Parts: sequence; C-alpha cells; structure tokens
Amino acid sequence: MRAHPLATDAVLAFGALVCMVLGSFADPHGPHGPTFGTRNPDPFSLLLMLLGAAVLVFRRRRPRAVLAVTCGLSLLELTTGEPRAPVAMCTVIALYTVAACTDRPTTWRIGLLTMAGLTGVAMLAGPLPWYAQENIGIFAWTGMAAAAGDAVRSRRAFIDAIRERAERAERTRDEEARRRVAEERLRIARDLHDVVAHHIALVNVQAGVAAHVMDKRPDQAKEALAHVRDASRSALNELRATVGLLRQSGDPEAPTEPAPGLAVLDGLVDTFRHAGLPVEVIVQLGPEPGPLPAAVDLAAYRVVQEALTNVRKHAGPGARAEVSVVRVGPSVEVTVLDDGGTEASDAEPGGGHGLLGMRERTGALGGSCFAGPRYGGGYRVHAILPV
Repeated sequence: MRAHPLATDAVLAFGALVCMVLGSFADPHGPHGPTFGTRNPDPFSLLLMLLGAAVLVFRRRRPRAVLAVTCGLSLLELTTGEPRAPVAMCTVIALYTVAACTDRPTTWRIGLLTMAGLTGVAMLAGPLPWYAQENIGIFAWTGMAAAAGDAVRSRRAFIDAIRERAERAERTRDEEARRRVAEERLRIARDLHDVVAHHIALVNVQAGVAAHVMDKRPDQAKEALAHVRDASRSALNELRATVGLLRQSGDPEAPTEPAPGLAVLDGLVDTFRHAGLPVEVIVQLGPEPGPLPAAVDLAAYRVVQEALTNVRKHAGPGARAEVSVVRVGPSVEVTVLDDGGTEASDAEPGGGHGLLGMRERTGALGGSCFAGPRYGGGYRVHAILPV
C-alpha cells in the first residue's frame, strides 16, 4: 500500500462507489423499517456518485482540491436529489484525508466549515424536512471523519517521534560509550604518569646516592641500590597493571620484531631494485662512537622508504635513484635523488600525505626536511636529523 498509493486509493474509491450505489437503493423510511430495492436513484445521482469516486483516486496528491470538488458534488445532490443518494460519503472520505494530512487548527477550520455548510444546505435547501435524521447524519458523519483523521495524524506523529528518538538514542549510545572509555583511559594515563614519575624520581635520587658513597661507604651504597631495585620493580608492576587496563580485547598483539633502521636498509633497497628501480646507496656514518639513537635510526629509514616509494610512483619510466646517508657532526643528513626518468609522469609528486609525514617525523626530532624538483629534471628529498 505504501509502494503503490495511487492503486490503493483507486481500490478505496471503487469500494466507496459500490457502497454508495448500494445505499442509493435502500429506503430508510419503509413501512416496517429500512428496506432494500424499494427505490431507484435517478441517473444524475449515479453520475455524481461516479464523479465523486473518481476524484477520490487523487485524494493524497491534492487533498484540499478533492475535498472542494466532493463538497460541490454533495451540495448538488443535497439540493436536487429526490430520492437523495449518499454522495456525501465522498466528502466524508476527503475530509478524513485532509484531517490526516494537515495540522489540528486547519482540521478544526476546514472540518467546521464543511460540517456547517453541508448540514445547513441539507436542512434549508433540501427536499426533506430540516429535522430529518438524514440531515443530522450528514453532520455526524463529517464530524467523525474530521475527528478520525486528526486522531490518525496524531498517532502517526507520535510513532514517528518515538522511532526518531529510538534511532537517535541508538546513534548516541555508542558515541557516549566511546567518550566514556576515552575519558577513563585519559584518567588512567594521568595516574600512570604520576606513579611512574614518582618512582623514576626515587630511582634517580637513590642512584645518585649510591654513586656518591660507592667508594667510601659501600654498605650504604648497597642499601641505596636495593632501594633502586625495589622502586624499579614497583614501577614495573604498576606500569604493567595500568597498561593492562588500557588494553582492549580487540587490540592487536604487540610486534615482536625490532623496529626497522639503517641496518636493514639494504633489504629495503633490494625490494625497489627487484621492482625495476635502479638505486645506488652510500652510507657514511663516520668514526663517531656509538650507534645512532633509535628514533633517529628509524626516522632515517622511514625517510628513505617514503622517498623511494614516491620515486617509484611518480617518476617516469627508466628513472634512477640515489640514496646517501651521511653523518655530519651532530646530525645525520639523508638525501634521495632521482632523475625523473625518460618521460614525464602524469602524477604530481607529493600529492598524498608522504611528504607531510616525513616533515612531521623529522620535525618531531628537531630536524628539517626539504622536498622539491631538481634543476634539470627529477626530484630531491633532503632531511637533516639531529643525533
């Protein structure tokens, strides 16, 4: 019925036409009560009933226009019909439709106007006496139609409000749950910071005491180291417990392999060589003692990885790349060059988030990153990472 409203209204109009035609053959004033088949409607009344039923097919598209037309047909029947046919049933259905589609004040105004107009014309201009029960019946039927339409409209509005409230509650429930979880995690993180900071400060103080008295009072140094051991154990236990609270059941397992760095740079370059990109690599970390810090080592690896990925994606066919990682004093300079290939590529370099990620990664370590086209063709990425 919702998918085909016009067909539904056509069936309703046909049913109303059948009821009106059958009712026009009934005589409510028989000698022994209402009788059927004792009177026949005139052809003009049958025409009015047919027109009224045909107009009802469009009652949902133009409810007020349909009500006006049916009211006009009913007034013609009330003033000319003898015997009177129930053409007013078309007006009853149309008035119900208007009341179900509009607001309550409009229903009151249109309903009272229709009730008063039809009843007044039936009493004053009709062939029956003004006190005939058929005239009172017109008033009752139109009043019930307006009341029923208003009740249906109110019920539909109530159901729609309940459905909308339920959908809104369903949407906000998950959001509220996520917000509460985030707030709880933030609170736990603050507690974790306070606990770990306290224990680390205690470890620092006790380690300083142990270093100060190690030579002169080894017993006191041993006691300080015992305090360091206890404080570190307590910090680890509380850290483990708090991180366990922060974990969720769907969180992925922590990776067991070490973070990539320059030590596995050859493996990274080999993957690009196998993909058809010739790459030359120069790594000169100099005679400075000690390995690079883990964060710098990882950042250098990621810069090379992202730069070679951009060369593979954006450079033309036959492109060649050069990678150099050189330690210069207190910093490491990472440079990736390419010649652009034999033909220009359609894609613009740096169209995604790779360059932004490199700049953010180097900026987080206090370094800088420059990326741009080279003179004569190709592209250049140069990153400076403080050691």
